[in-house]
Amino acid sequence: MSLITANNLAKSYGGALVFSGVSFQLPPHARIAIVGANGIGKTTLLRLLIGEEPPSDGAMQKARDLSIGYLPQEAGLYETHTLWEECLRAFGEIPRQEIRLRELEKKIAAMPDDETLVKEYGQLQSDFESAGGYSYETSISQTLSGLGFVKDDFEMPLPHLSGGQRTRALLARLLLSNPDLLILDEPTNHLDIGAVEWLEGRLRTWPGAVLIVSHDRYFLDKAVDHIWEMRRIGLETFRGNYSAYAMQRKQRWEERARHIESERESFAKDLDFIKRNIAGGNTLQAKGRLRRLSRMIRAIENHGFEGIRGKRWLEVGESTRTMSVEEVGRRLKTLSGIDVHGRAMKLNLKPRRRSGNIVLRAEKLRIGYPDRLLFSIDKLLLTRCECAALIGENGSGKTTFLRTMLDQLQPLSGKLTQGASLEIGYFAQAHEELNPTLTLIEEIQTVAPAMMPAEIRSHLGTFTFSGDEHFKKVSVLSGGERGRLALAKLALSNANFLVLDEPTNHLDIASQEILQEMLSGYEGTVLLVSHDRYLINALATQVWTIDTERQKLLVFEGNYNEYRAALESGRDADGAFAAAPSAAPAANIVAADPADGDRPDGPPLSKFEQKRIKKRIAQVEAEITELEGKLSRTTEQLSNPTGDMAAAQRLGEAYQRIRVKLNEALIEWETLQEGNR
Repeated sequence: MSLITANNLAKSYGGALVFSGVSFQLPPHARIAIVGANGIGKTTLLRLLIGEEPPSDGAMQKARDLSIGYLPQEAGLYETHTLWEECLRAFGEIPRQEIRLRELEKKIAAMPDDETLVKEYGQLQSDFESAGGYSYETSISQTLSGLGFVKDDFEMPLPHLSGGQRTRALLARLLLSNPDLLILDEPTNHLDIGAVEWLEGRLRTWPGAVLIVSHDRYFLDKAVDHIWEMRRIGLETFRGNYSAYAMQRKQRWEERARHIESERESFAKDLDFIKRNIAGGNTLQAKGRLRRLSRMIRAIENHGFEGIRGKRWLEVGESTRTMSVEEVGRRLKTLSGIDVHGRAMKLNLKPRRRSGNIVLRAEKLRIGYPDRLLFSIDKLLLTRCECAALIGENGSGKTTFLRTMLDQLQPLSGKLTQGASLEIGYFAQAHEELNPTLTLIEEIQTVAPAMMPAEIRSHLGTFTFSGDEHFKKVSVLSGGERGRLALAKLALSNANFLVLDEPTNHLDIASQEILQEMLSGYEGTVLLVSHDRYLINALATQVWTIDTERQKLLVFEGNYNEYRAALESGRDADGAFAAAPSAAPAANIVAADPADGDRPDGPPLSKFEQKRIKKRIAQVEAEITELEGKLSRTTEQLSNPTGDMAAAQRLGEAYQRIRVKLNEALIEWETLQEGNR
């Protein structure tokens, strides 16, 4: 039985249609993503499903006693209780049962022969255990940690949390509540990459159904097995994850393009027949075809080729006047297949001139503020036509590094050198470069003062701004519109080094794909700060990751999938990179350390000293192997709680001690390796 069945759902506001003709069945254990252009009505559909708004038309049926957990893009959570107390709400009576158990224990200690108390205690303890009462605190801690909270946050009152943190708090509570249907609207918006990967793992083992609206393509590859593509009229179903959907969609587009061309040829033949016979012996037949063609043209203009596909001509729309032969000819020429691909921006970036081979070099660089070091970089090199992706936790210093590179901040120490003949194009995450008092045309004129208004409007049109939108003030634009305007300015920069801070934020999937295609053919250098792993994987030749615990930038040569594979095969508990086995060396992962020839000058090591270091390296490697085994066993014990809270606490403390020792051993191993060069 389906959890939700919808038939021809439609929604409009004040006569303006948002969508119509949406029908589907949502089965138990479904893993479904809803995708579509910005403004198509995805969030509106979710509101209909949870009963927050009624449909304007159509019918919807839900399974009896269906429990739904809904995560909006921005959570309210204006209560004054703490983050931990918010998560406790997921467990209903369990916390109160625990309090009652403690009360009964005290009473039984004072009155051990009271059978009524003993019986109540036994029943309550059984209910408490079967409901997960001995593991709920561990579940809360693991969930909050997985979503990026630290222990100091647990007792933080909700009003003291940022908007993004409150959304994560609601997500934590929903995950702990285990509803039959989990509905998530852009769940990765406020998560760093580590938290997103944790969420992917959690959703893979989710016992119920999941319905997700997201623009995160990599996340959709990992979390779903069906895609619903939403349109103004209806939605289309695709089997598989995002990558499978992209392939199927391309095939269907090609098929529809052939269908549209076939329809055009058929219409052209009809028009030719009409012209030859409208005043001849077949006048009635010609007039009938003219009425039909007039109706079809109007229907296609209103609903697109796909909206009328497979329907009889009497079904495709309301009555319309019969056009003249000349008008039919004119309007046939303007019929577009735009409904096949959707309204999408067109982006073309070409450097004005070629940069030098070395684009960016850093040596012994320390990034941060006078009172706080964020991270250090021993050695870094970015050459022409490479793409480096800078990743790290929220607040780790990614934007600070960009500001330092752009001379907006001074490094604490060290050397950061830009190459010759660089022309930098900068895309700021918050779009600070946009002037809220200007119109779109005036904003473009700030970077292209010689462009004529007609040229500017044509340029804006390639970024899907049309008509009166050109005269909007920047201040009234949505986040996605600001992003497209910033890209429109960037396209006019002719830069040979693009510095992009979260360029896919607020872009729908179609726009992300266009940006990715443009950057893949760009003949310059790119430095990309992004949580968009799909984009990183497609473009990156280097991955730079900020290790906050070691306060160091690590460099990996390769794309994101290769980075993850190497990380999983050679990573220690603290996130540092351990030595890979000799059969599959992770030689392309480096801690941005000096090259062999750059080692500080000094007397060569004696043979005795070299032998001593090699012996100690072997000892440390054995210690690392032993500690990793202990850590693995402790982690397994923590993931299978026995209900003994004291034992769980001791295990947690042991886990932390092992992590510290392992980190110290790895640091010593790296130091010994460097000294043995």
